[in-house]
Formats: sequence, C-alpha cells, structure tokens
Amino acid sequence: MKKIFVFALICMLLITPFLSSMGSTTSNANSSVTTMIHELDGLEKPAEILVDNWGIPHIYASSQTDVYFAQGFNVARDRLWQIDLWRKNGLGELSEVLGPEYVEQDKAKRLFLYRGNMEEEWEAYGPETEDIVTAFTEGINAYVEMTETNPDLLPDEFDILDYKPSKWEPEDVVRIRSHGLTRNITNEVARAITLRDHGEDVESVRKKLQPDWETEIPEGLDLEDISEDVLDTYQLATSGVNFDQVEKGAKGLGDVETQLTTETGNLNEQIEMESSLGSNNWVISPEKSETGRPIMADDPHRAVDVPSLRYITHLSAPGLDVIGGGEPVLPGISIGHNGTSAWGLTIFSIDQEDLYVYETNPDNPSEYRYEDEWEAMTSISEDIEVKNGDQQVADLEFTRHGPVIYKDEENNRAYAVRAGWLEPGMAPYLGSLSYMGAESWDEFYEAMNRWGSPSENQVYADVEGDIGWKPGGLTPVRDNWDGLLPVPGDGTYEWDGFLDQQNLPHELNPDRGWIGTANQMNLPDDYDYEKYKLGFEWTAPFRFQRIEEVMESNEKMGIEDSLQLQTDYTSVPAKRIMHLLNDTELESSDEQVNDALELLRSWDGELSVETSAGALFEVWYQYHLGDAVLAEIMSEEAAEYIGSGDPLVILDMLENPDEQFGDNPAAVRNEIILSSLEDAIDQVKELLGPNMDEWQWGELKHAYLDHPLAGMVDEEQAYNMNIGPLPRGGSGDTVGASRYNSNFKQVHGATFRVVVDVGEWDNSIAMNSPGQSGDSNSKHYDNLFDTWANDGAIPLLYSRDKIEEATDQRIILLPVLENNVGSLEMLIEHFKTEEEFEGEDAARVLEIHLKAVSQFEKQGNAEKVLKHMRGFVDLLEHHYDAGEITDFAYHTLLHQAQTYMEKWE
Repeated sequence: MKKIFVFALICMLLITPFLSSMGSTTSNANSSVTTMIHELDGLEKPAEILVDNWGIPHIYASSQTDVYFAQGFNVARDRLWQIDLWRKNGLGELSEVLGPEYVEQDKAKRLFLYRGNMEEEWEAYGPETEDIVTAFTEGINAYVEMTETNPDLLPDEFDILDYKPSKWEPEDVVRIRSHGLTRNITNEVARAITLRDHGEDVESVRKKLQPDWETEIPEGLDLEDISEDVLDTYQLATSGVNFDQVEKGAKGLGDVETQLTTETGNLNEQIEMESSLGSNNWVISPEKSETGRPIMADDPHRAVDVPSLRYITHLSAPGLDVIGGGEPVLPGISIGHNGTSAWGLTIFSIDQEDLYVYETNPDNPSEYRYEDEWEAMTSISEDIEVKNGDQQVADLEFTRHGPVIYKDEENNRAYAVRAGWLEPGMAPYLGSLSYMGAESWDEFYEAMNRWGSPSENQVYADVEGDIGWKPGGLTPVRDNWDGLLPVPGDGTYEWDGFLDQQNLPHELNPDRGWIGTANQMNLPDDYDYEKYKLGFEWTAPFRFQRIEEVMESNEKMGIEDSLQLQTDYTSVPAKRIMHLLNDTELESSDEQVNDALELLRSWDGELSVETSAGALFEVWYQYHLGDAVLAEIMSEEAAEYIGSGDPLVILDMLENPDEQFGDNPAAVRNEIILSSLEDAIDQVKELLGPNMDEWQWGELKHAYLDHPLAGMVDEEQAYNMNIGPLPRGGSGDTVGASRYNSNFKQVHGATFRVVVDVGEWDNSIAMNSPGQSGDSNSKHYDNLFDTWANDGAIPLLYSRDKIEEATDQRIILLPVLENNVGSLEMLIEHFKTEEEFEGEDAARVLEIHLKAVSQFEKQGNAEKVLKHMRGFVDLLEHHYDAGEITDFAYHTLLHQAQTYMEKWE
C-alpha cells in the first residue's frame, strides 16, 4: 500500500424510507458520505466499494479478478481478526501466537488438513477457481500490508493478544477442512458405547433412526474396543478456539501470567451441539406468492457469536452480479441471488465419515493389519512454533483410510477417520462458486454436482418462475454396512467409490406451490434408501412441521410473511404436550400444579418473550419432563449417559404409553407429568418469583454476546466488546430457532437471514447480527443487534441507484500508478469505457487540458504544470457539479490530480 487519502465529503443524502409498509424492517436516516482511497499492489484497474448504511459492501470492478481482490481486501477491513484466527486455527498455528496450551489442538488440526494433489484439488472446483482464490487472498494480503505501515488499522484483539496478522496463501483456503459441519463419527462412538453398556432398548431411545432402520454390529468389531477417548483428537480438530483465561494478566491489569487453554465438551455435549446446528429454507412459486413472483428464504442456524459467522457482500463485475451471505474466509457467496436466480441452503444429513478400528503390530504400533498383512502407517513430522515455549514436533500418522486419531498400545489398537470432506474438491462451501452464475434450473442442477461439503439441501428460484430443490454432497458407497457403527480397518469394510449425484433426489415446480427444508428426514417416499444408505440420523422435524402448517394454511405468502415465518416462535412439541394435557384427566393434590395445568391448557404454544406459560413449559420440557420419562424406563447410569434422549421418542412415549411404563402405563405417564411439573414450578418460582401471572419467557431467555477476550481487558473496553443482553423468544424447536444453555442464554440460532423477492430484487430483505464488522470500534459492529433481537430485517439493495441513495462510505481502490499525466489519461480512458461520464463533453475537455499539461511536463515547467492542473481540477469539479461525472470517477481523478500536483509543488 502506497498512500491513504481521506476526503470528508459532506453530501447530505435524501434517503427514501425502504419498505415502509413493513413495520419490522429498519429504515434509513440522512448521513454524510466519507470517501477513502487506497493504492494497492495487485489491482489491475480501479475498483469501488460502496458501504451502505447497514454495513453491507457493494463492490464494483471492471474484471472478476479485481472484484475478488477487492472482496478479500474488504473482508480483511471488516473481519481481520476473525479470518486470521480461522486461518491459524485451521492450519494448526495457534501455539505460535497463543502459547503452549494450544499445541495439542495444533497437532489435531494438522491431521485433518487436505494433503492431496493440489492440481487435482483446484480442478475439482472448476477451471477459474484457483485464479479466484488467488485474487481473494492477494486482496487480504494487501490489507495486511496496510496494517504493517499503519498499525492503528488493527482491531483491538491483536493488541490484547500481542501478535500480528499473517499473510495468506491461496492453498490455505482449500487445505483447511475442519470448519465444515461434519458427521457422523460422534454418533458412531456413542451408539457403540450405548449398545455395549446399556443395550438396544436404550439406544432406540437415544437416537431414532430415519427412515426406520435396524443396524447390525459389523462382523469383526469388538465393542469393548470403543471408548469416548478415541474422539479427543477428532473433537479438537473440528472445534473452534476456546479462550479460557485462568488469571487476569492482560495489558494494563498487572503482570499475572495469562493462560489460554483449549477444551472440548464431553461426547454427549458434542452430539447435542451437532443436532442443534440446523437451518430453514423455502421457495414459493409465483402462483402462491403475493407478489406474483417467486420468493426464496433462508436462515442458517449456527453459534450466536460476535462477530457473526457469515458476511453479506455484493460483487459486481462483467459476467458477475451476486449479493448475499457467505463465509468471510471464502470468495463469493453461498446464499443469495445473481439477478436471475436465488438459492439458499440447509444441512442434508449425508453420512460422510467412518471410524476405522485396527489391530496393530505388538512389535511395532505404527503397523496395522490389513488383509492379513502388516501395513505401515504413513508418518509426517512438522515443527510447531510455540510462543513463550520451546518448539514442538507434531508426529502425524495416517492409514490408507485417513488420519490416525488414537492409539491404544496396551491393547494393540489404533483408530483412524475416513472423511469424504478430505477428498479433492471438498473445501466447505467453496462449491458455491459453481452455481453463483446459474441462470436456469438446468445450469443450477449441473453446478450442484460440484458441491461436496458439507452436504446441503439447496432450494432454487428464478425469474422464469421455476422453483426447485436439489441436495448436494459427496456420498460414500458402503456396499456391506450402513455407516452407523465403527468398522474394522482390515479391508472388510471399504468405500466403493462415491454415489453419482444424479442418484440424489430432487424436485421441480411441485403442484403445492412451495418447497421447504429444515434438516428433517426429507427423502421421498419412493426413494431407495436401502440401496443408497445416504444416512439415518436427521434432525427432529418440528421446524419443518410448523413451516408446512403455515404454508398450507395460507393461500398466498408474501415477503413479510416469510420474515414472520423465519421468526415464528410456535413450538410443535409444546402444542403436542398441550393437546395431551387437554385430552388427559389430570389432577394434583398440589393446587399450584393444578393452576399450572390450567395455565398450560389455555396456551397456544407460542414462545413469545411475554408468555408466562411458555416460561413454565420450557423449564419443564427441557429440564424435567424428559428426565422423568428416562428415569422410569432405564437405569440412572443409562439415563445419565444418553442425556435428554430423542425428542420424537420421548413425545411418542408420553402420547402412547405402553408396557415400558409398567402394568398401568397411563397412570404412570400421568404421575410422570404431575411430579415433573411440580419440580418445574419450583424451579421457575426460584428464577422468576412466586406469581405465575408475572412470569415471562423473555425474563429468562436472552441474547448476550460476550466477546471471547472481554475477560482480558478493563471494564470499559469489555463493555464496548460485549453486546446485550436483550430478551429473546423461541427455542431450539421453533422455526425462529433459538437454542439456549442452562443459563437461558441463546447459543445457537439464525443471526443471518435473507428473503429474496425474485425479479424485484430491491424488495429483498436480510439480517446479519450483531453487525457486519468484527471491529468493536466500528459503528457497524453492533448496529444490527437490536433489530435482530426484535425479529426485524434490513434492506438487501441490489440496483445501483438504490445503493447510491443509501451509501454511508465510499472506498476507492486504485492500482499503483506512475505519478504522471499518462496515468490521468489512462484513468479517463478507463472511465469512458466504464461509462462513468455522462456524454462525451466532460471527458473530451479534460483530455484536451491534459495534452497541454503533458507538453509542460516534458519541458519540466513546474509553474505551467501546476497552473494547468489547477485548471484541470476546476474543470473536473465543474463537470462533477453538473452531474456529468460519477462520484467514482470524480474522486479517483481528483486524488490522482492532487497526487500529481504534490510532485511539482
């Protein structure tokens, strides 16, 4: 980076309120526009970033190479610490900046890097992907270089942790795989342990298989070989960074050593977390849409963090004009539209992993039995740099199936993972580059064949009125087992290649007029699941059932209807329980229980912030009712191990009590309801007081985004870094997904949402809480949090005119130019080509003026050069005021003219 020029350009913009008919949608306010100009090595032609009032960057460039370069630069501007931490964590380089407590996580991460042929890897995504990723990482590096000369640009986290951001290589983007949503190793181990220690009946309660399926223990597998310890390395490899400050020792708070540790939860917590990471999406046909145009809606559910997992970007260049959300560490977007088609994703539960168990050579634990011979593991040693510690060595081992995650030398066993997401072309979410340009269903369908990881439900809608559903994901072919348990690694159980994606189901333009998914088991009734064995572990269908109920009960659905559905807090489990209570004669000797029954029976099942019945129900349902059921039907040890059990199974037991509850199942069921409800009442009274009428769900349930480093700084800085709290409705079972922890703090949900009006793109709306920026000093750090917490949305503007009206900041990126008249002439020619001049007069007059300057430049006549350049600036301003030159061209030419004049002054 050569120079930074800041022009405070006070241009009062008259902003027309957007979507004023939507009460829950925010509107603009008048604001000034600040223009910043950066000269950057690596850029070919000028590019422009218009940041709107909500923090969304709209990036315009004259080539796709430049637009991806600008995307990388811009995401580093907004999310530098987030993406740098992602890179260090993914590559196994945390110890270098955080210390020795992270060495084991670094080793685990390095086990799961892509280590295959890079040429094959790049080719798997398509012919332009390497160039796209290269441009993107060069843009990141351009911003990193700026911070080297101007450290004030660094977010506070770098100062708190006392390290600097690193430069990127294109290969970093595709080698890192461990951030994808992986499945199903944890359930394989949990299933094996449950079957061994507690039996089939307990396992059937732990997890309901869908479609109905009975698994068999693979021949040769000894369940005694399986323990939770075998997953320790895998869990570290697939986890984020956990900052556990043992003692305050951050800057300004004393000299006490600060320790940072990385931990993962136990196996049951890991499984619970995996099951909560869902999403909703749907598409609505023109016939069912209020607008007469298709609607596409999507809201992925991930951790509720600061900053948000996703980032909204608009990329516009010849042959590309896309807007929507994506991972900030990747070029392009994965959810949004391209001006012709719109698309959104949810998880589609293909089983892409297997755990292999090996007999190892007693004389050499790095050899394992394969087809009756000892086969040597492949070994790799890598140095790990450690901050405030000695360099460590990572000794990594691999079998023919994949990374070795555990060795039990005492019992001559080793364990390795085969993962579809370690195959070429499986970098999570990068497959979206193939479908971003799709202009028809056929093009989209074909592009989805390049999508590998994570496995997804993609919904689609376009301006021709087509709506469709196309899952995508690499699917292992398991000829002789179902993938539900670990298998011996002796060659008996091998993947027979991968399923042709043409064999995955799909749907186009159904008569019902809509398609939706919510991670439920959505294989068609006639799909041959016994043959293809895609997977048998799906999320409970409650969110989809509510989506279906709303869709089928409304003849038409509009944009606002889709937003309301995305934030709908009606709980299907609650409605089922309320129906049970109303159909069952229940009476307690405790009047407070009878009062609670009356409260619940009259409730509609909506978990609004204000509901008192909902507060009671959630405490009862989540912490008492299921536990009471399990206590009745299994041992305390078994109940403790499986946790809450499968909600579909628990609800079915309550609705249809059978011999599992003894000789009088209904009476036992009724006693379970009354006793557990009494316990729940006592807990809510402790939390919210004795008066049921004053209970409110939002008094318990809340959103509070605590920055992971806030405990290492003083109170004032921590206050600026943390966000909230604000009350929240919903639960993990509602369409407006809002899973919470034992402190009733929301931990998962949809911080990013989008509803696209296909064809009238400026009517689209979105959300990305708490804000687009990850820098706590930015006004876009938390500016969307209140709107999100109150279930609102912001405009997702697409047309240049609307974006100009809502622009808050203009960032102009220039290639490094020679400081002469020729550069000005080149810029004028470029802007003529890009139609940044209104008519020909302005450009022609400016060019004529520069010819005179050129003559004086050759003569070395500084006085005449400066005189004519001042005239050039006057002409530039005159034509700009007359509306004959765009803001982009004006500020760029003014900057270059001033730079040139400085040379002669």
